[in-house]
Amino acid sequence: MSLRPEQIVYRDEAMVVVDKPAGLVVHRGWADDEVALLGLVRDAVGAYVYPVHRLDRGASGVLVFALSSAVARALQEQWTAGGVAKRYLAIVRGAPPDAAEIDHPIPRSEDGPRVPAVTDIRTLHRAGRYAVVAAAPRTGRLHQIRRHLKHISCPLIGDVRYGKGEHNRLFREQHDLHRLALHARSLRLHHPVSGAPLLLTAAVPADLAGALAGLGAPASLLADVLDDMS
Repeated sequence: MSLRPEQIVYRDEAMVVVDKPAGLVVHRGWADDEVALLGLVRDAVGAYVYPVHRLDRGASGVLVFALSSAVARALQEQWTAGGVAKRYLAIVRGAPPDAAEIDHPIPRSEDGPRVPAVTDIRTLHRAGRYAVVAAAPRTGRLHQIRRHLKHISCPLIGDVRYGKGEHNRLFREQHDLHRLALHARSLRLHHPVSGAPLLLTAAVPADLAGALAGLGAPASLLADVLDDMS
């Protein structure tokens, strides 16, 4: 298995940004998978890479790797300081509010204590029992978006841990969606060396785009995810 050229969305002397496919773990140390994205990126660019943040195995979208430990630290400091704006696209079951700030403590790690966590959401489209939302997490906790959407009774489609099997099955059968309906659409940050602002985006993958079309979501919806939600 290897990365396709189009899955590398940005690269320079300091960092490489990829469009992570759903189903891949980022680092083998985080699971027992034989194949991890870190190894694929390393092979694709011919250099050792350092993961800066993480995406759940089932999620897709923008993921940043540094090409040195110093750059990794500089980027991680941006994350810690809240200097990175993240925008996710998600399909949920239920009736989320038009817009909301979800302020609900959750663990930073699997068995850790609960810590403050905040996610802003905006509903982009409604289709009966389901909705499409944009999510902007202000903090970075384990499964934050998944847990926060479950907290407001709007679990993600395809989420076998926090969601509902009957709805996941429906999307597999009716929309051919066999994955977590969560996509990291964009990151806004500053280049760790030059300080220049960067907008890094990943196109919505075909399987998720098909499910969105099946729900009657307009094509303009994808641009809406990139809008500032503050």
